[in-house]
Amino acid sequence: MSVERNTRAIEGSVVTDFEDRMSYGGYLDLATLLSAQRPLSNPEHHDELLFIVQHQTTELWLKLVLHELGAACRLLREDQLAPALKCIARVKHIQKTLTEQWSVLATLTPAEYGQFRGVLGNASGFQSAQYRAVEFTLGNKNAAMLRVFASDPAAHALVAAALEAPSLYDEFLAMLARSGYPIPAEVLERDVTKAWTYTPELVPVLTEIYRDPEGHWAAYETCEELVDLEDNFQLWRFRHLKTVERIIGLKTGTGGSSGVPFLQRALDLTFFPELYAVRTEL
Repeated sequence: MSVERNTRAIEGSVVTDFEDRMSYGGYLDLATLLSAQRPLSNPEHHDELLFIVQHQTTELWLKLVLHELGAACRLLREDQLAPALKCIARVKHIQKTLTEQWSVLATLTPAEYGQFRGVLGNASGFQSAQYRAVEFTLGNKNAAMLRVFASDPAAHALVAAALEAPSLYDEFLAMLARSGYPIPAEVLERDVTKAWTYTPELVPVLTEIYRDPEGHWAAYETCEELVDLEDNFQLWRFRHLKTVERIIGLKTGTGGSSGVPFLQRALDLTFFPELYAVRTEL
């Protein structure tokens, strides 16, 4: 086959002169984005770039998750359920991508990671402000976490704002109350800076919704979307745990945590416990 037959000609209408036009790289600011990967190992270890890209892309997806969850909270507050569910649906797709990403990092062997792990110092995913803000927005709040970000005003402000704002669940339950559902007053008046804890008085309300899905379709559908969010989050946590275990075994984490045992305890945390408890009642 000749070179000419195996080459796609550029159509005459295709723009090729970007002297005074917006280009793909310019719009995405690729010069900045692609220069943000700066391995510290010396000589540079081949696999450190994988480690950096994995975590930077995770942070980009978390930025979008926060953007969508923030919009969903606002829309629920405005009683605009349909567009709020659209935001939640997008978050669910992002969660699947984040979970699948662990398979890429899992190609890093213990020997390979051990050759550059030392350059991380005390850097750890535990210190991700965006991850913590996502957890807080979903209800797993812990004010003690703020001190991790004391030296970074922007990160501290992000996490503090998520701590002080009603969670996605708070906004959903408030919307249900405005729609006439008998949501207990203690739920509506709770201190939103505290972690959500199981509230048995809420289960009968949700049980009635689940016993008659057709009669309460909007509420029922939203409950199931929230269960999807939690299910996806737990899968992400589990995949994280297994990837860490595969690479470093039972070593302590770079940030000082116990490593795998610390991640294991996170699997006991829940966002929407009543939505699981209701299944026992049916």
